[in-house]
Amino acid sequence: MLERLNEALEHIEAHICRRIEVTELARIAMTSEYHFRRMFSALSGIPLSEYIRRRRLTVAGAEVLTGDRTLLEIAVRYGYGSGEAFARAFRAVHGVGPGEARRNGAALHSQPRMSFRLIVEGSSSMRYRVVEKDQFHVVGKKARVPLLHRGVNPEIADFIRSIDRETMQRIAALSDQQPEGIVAVSDDLDPSRAEGTELDYYHGVVTQAGTPGTPNMPNTPEDLRDLDTLAVPAGTWAVFENSGPFPEALQFLWRDVFTEWFPSNPYQSRPGPEILRTRISDDGTQADAELWIPVERVAVPS
Repeated sequence: MLERLNEALEHIEAHICRRIEVTELARIAMTSEYHFRRMFSALSGIPLSEYIRRRRLTVAGAEVLTGDRTLLEIAVRYGYGSGEAFARAFRAVHGVGPGEARRNGAALHSQPRMSFRLIVEGSSSMRYRVVEKDQFHVVGKKARVPLLHRGVNPEIADFIRSIDRETMQRIAALSDQQPEGIVAVSDDLDPSRAEGTELDYYHGVVTQAGTPGTPNMPNTPEDLRDLDTLAVPAGTWAVFENSGPFPEALQFLWRDVFTEWFPSNPYQSRPGPEILRTRISDDGTQADAELWIPVERVAVPS
């Protein structure tokens, strides 16, 4: 997997002056566009689109300083429709406009070329299982919140505090399958996974409540009318377990899944919600976590 990702990075460099199609990068990496974007972001720490933009403007910056082409020629060469658009993008990366950089020989910022490599430490193993689940619902309360990579997300914390005790008890009573109890569900994330982009956060349970055709189910859609419901189709899930300091261990779990587990196993992520079941210690410093990621098996090259 890492070898194919590096081949995709080589494609970016070879086409840095042209339009780069993510579908072609995904084809080179032998994965889906959805999974390629998520894998790249997890491994590199920045969204794919941002890396391409920085690399393009790094190379363009070198041409600005040499003075062999006009600024408009450079703008067109790197895919900008006007000198103004190029100047805005150039300033966002380098902190100065291209004209000023050329006149004064300003110091510019450089985005180095990336390559991925696997560091084998062998000091720990990742506990996981793969399960098949029928269709189900996530039922609870929903909020649109920004993505935060480290630390407690204050908007999620404030949202959870806003849910009254009676509502939480009623939601908890709906739990009827794995993962059991109150869970945190992230859905409709931006493909870039960039910090600050928004997602739908559900504080709720996994349940058959409200699923059409479910026998002997006391809860009907009318009973759930004041709650938010997310329908989840049947599919395959990879389930990961982790314990450690709260909240760092939970956030590192996401990182380790995409940087260690996916490159080493014949699966790729598929569209769908990510479900986190957390049990926090009484003093709030430690947590046991169970992370459910929707996956699909991929063919292993012969």
